[in-house]
Amino acid sequence: MRFLVDNALSHIVADELQRAGHEALHVRDRGMQAATDEYIFDFARGENRTLISADTDFGALLALRRSTKPSVVIFRRTSGRRPEDQAKLLLDHLPQIEGFLRRGSVVVIEETRLRIRDLPIGG
Repeated sequence: MRFLVDNALSHIVADELQRAGHEALHVRDRGMQAATDEYIFDFARGENRTLISADTDFGALLALRRSTKPSVVIFRRTSGRRPEDQAKLLLDHLPQIEGFLRRGSVVVIEETRLRIRDLPIGG
């Protein structure tokens, strides 16, 4: 899969996804560490990448735009985890969520819960 990891998460998450065989970038790889959420969102959509973040603003952007892409993975309540652990958590869930991400979804990963919502939000 193709991923874009937002600045709210460490570049190590992208590195671990790459090691697992995925095409993953961190926003800093493209010099976008100071870019707006809108710019990052549009970049991910244009490159058909699933956006990975701990920033819930991307879910709000999806709702406001009623967009079906990009899919977004949001880590919640996992701030105590090391980046390697966050990547492992995503990779462990990927077989279950990959189909949802490919067709357009928001996936919220918490310590003990996984929530999936199809896009567009609200319609």
